Amino acid sequence: MHHIRTQSLDSIGMPEWPWNQFMDIIINSLSEFRLKSCSIPNDFIQKEALFGSKANLHKVKTVTWACQTEKIRKARAVCVDAGKSASVLNFVIVPLNCYDLPFFGADFVTLPSGHLLALDLQPALKNDISHTAKVWEELIPIHHKWQSLLPSGGSIPLEAKPFFSPGFLWSRVPLGKEGEVLIKNVLMQAFRDYISLYIRLINQASRVSKERSLEILSGQKLYMNYRANKDPARGMLGRFYGHDWTEKYINNVLFDLE
Repeated sequence: MHHIRTQSLDSIGMPEWPWNQFMDIIINSLSEFRLKSCSIPNDFIQKEALFGSKANLHKVKTVTWACQTEKIRKARAVCVDAGKSASVLNFVIVPLNCYDLPFFGADFVTLPSGHLLALDLQPALKNDISHTAKVWEELIPIHHKWQSLLPSGGSIPLEAKPFFSPGFLWSRVPLGKEGEVLIKNVLMQAFRDYISLYIRLINQASRVSKERSLEILSGQKLYMNYRANKDPARGMLGRFYGHDWTEKYINNVLFDLE
């Protein structure tokens, strides 16, 4: 089933939650391109379930939105709304490997313990200067500007570091008024700056040679395999929807790369 709608959150069936304004920014940012249909199996476009004890059942809803453009293999957003238990917006842009572009990644999670906020332009070829230098030159000042206004998210695993850039914005923000202010006044503006830079990089990108495209593809596969194997949402999705659905969703929808 082709699944591409860009008019509004209501038209794509997104539930209301703290991250809906970020979804608006995504749609508006991509609207300057000629968007094409991106096929998602029916069972993964929208999924609902009940969780909890028989005496205290809660509803969870997961919605997947995706599109592609001339230079983007897949831009997809996943929204999980489990009420007070969890609220998630995960957004990834996977560029076509015939363009020398990083990934765009955003992961915003609300849990009873607080908000976990991650935002980055993630390299496909970490140690390749021609792949990263121009991006880091523009990204690092943006990162410094906004990370300095947010609490640190703490250390990340050593094995994960090759898959993040020097502009990785990472924060743990408390629930309540303080967190709401930081998300609205800092994170939202950082998100606008990150995605504006990425859109500019897309517009500037030219096709690379076949040899170069194969190098980029190899790096992209390493990244996507890492994300699929280490997806922190696996446990949560598994509790909501079961192991089989979750594994198919992660490997065939979220981090698929033929």
